[in-house]
Amino acid sequence: MDIHRFFINGLYLVLDVNSGALHVLDKPAYDALGVFDGTNDVEVINTLDNCYDAATIEEVLNELRDLKEQGLLFAPAINTPISFSDKPLVKSLCLHVAHDCNLRCGYCFAGTGDFGHDRALMPKAVAEQAVDFIIANSGARKNCELDFFGGEPLLNMETVRHTVNYVRRREAETGKVFKLTLTTNAVLLDTDIIDFLNRENISVVLSMDGRNEVHDSMRPYADGSGSYADVVAGARQLVESRNNQSYYMRGTFTAYNLDFAADVIAMAEQGFSQLSVEPVIAKEEDYALSEAHLPAIFAEYEVLAKEYLERRNAGRGFEFFHFNLNLTNGPCVAKRLSGCGAGHEYFAVTPEGDLYPCHQFVGREKYIVGNVSGGIKRSDIVKQFRQSHVLNKSECRECWARFYCSGGCHANAELFNASIDKPYKLGCELQKKRLECALMIQAYLVQKGEAD
Repeated sequence: MDIHRFFINGLYLVLDVNSGALHVLDKPAYDALGVFDGTNDVEVINTLDNCYDAATIEEVLNELRDLKEQGLLFAPAINTPISFSDKPLVKSLCLHVAHDCNLRCGYCFAGTGDFGHDRALMPKAVAEQAVDFIIANSGARKNCELDFFGGEPLLNMETVRHTVNYVRRREAETGKVFKLTLTTNAVLLDTDIIDFLNRENISVVLSMDGRNEVHDSMRPYADGSGSYADVVAGARQLVESRNNQSYYMRGTFTAYNLDFAADVIAMAEQGFSQLSVEPVIAKEEDYALSEAHLPAIFAEYEVLAKEYLERRNAGRGFEFFHFNLNLTNGPCVAKRLSGCGAGHEYFAVTPEGDLYPCHQFVGREKYIVGNVSGGIKRSDIVKQFRQSHVLNKSECRECWARFYCSGGCHANAELFNASIDKPYKLGCELQKKRLECALMIQAYLVQKGEAD
């Protein structure tokens, strides 16, 4: 599929898939592109003859031919970069410093923190081995990434602090530069921890589900009591201490709150401006999303996109992760094809040091690829993930969104289809709708001269 036409929020838009060019069109040009393929002028004229006069049709065809000659319409297909035949460099690790949690979230893919095994905390020695592993396997690459994850990583702050100190020492010894992130439910945040995170320049991902009643229904403490008030207090203290920067607040929506735009707005009203809400991933549970929910979800994304623009225009805007899109300086071709790099550039590390393709694969034991102490043992799995990019997936090759979604989440694909090469269909539909909203926002900002 070389182009994608869509109408949203009063704009007629066409995305040229291979070049990434986005065009805001008038109605005649939009209708013409429902027929025009770059070679069939006569068919366009015959189809539109009863709708527009001959001069208008000829003007439209001249404009479309000009765009095609510039490489901005029906651009040539992208070939697989030669880099995909190279040995991959490890760029990022997700350290599961705690397979335990102080909350009991109803939809938790990690089994309330234990990932289907005994609850455990990562020893300092394993964390050091993980740091050494990424240094040894990142080649000449200077920049590396570590995410402290769980469960709830603040339950193991001793290892977190030790690891950060070890990272700083190894940076000085090797010339590497580490970007550090910590993902937390925020209830254990206090002044001492916040000072440490700020001092060490550690980005933070905070978990909150929006409105009080929505959050507490799915994110209670182990005793069933609500965590909302504690989350807001801890998150606000952190965010205010770093001037509303270097964090993301991430929520999850389910079949119970299909009006999730209200949850995004609720977080914005609490003073948080770096926001995201993600669809729950579940198969048979009552809160699981299904194709029957798609019309409501699509409409809600459009509501959220309009609210995003209205608040921006009013000077009280917020950032929404899925609406952040750079049309001119986005990811390189290899990144567009392979996405997060799970299983070949990015791995998750368990408290025992086992390596999995990503944090969502942890517990699916057939996907263990090695251990930080002994390195990669299952190069066949690494190769499988390396080659599982959009140009090697039959369903992705024909999808207009392929260079933005990068084939979707491998873990979700494997969960629903028992294969990382067959995309999770519901996730594909949600991603395409989010992308349409993001493209509309960019078109609107370009028209106002406010795009990045």
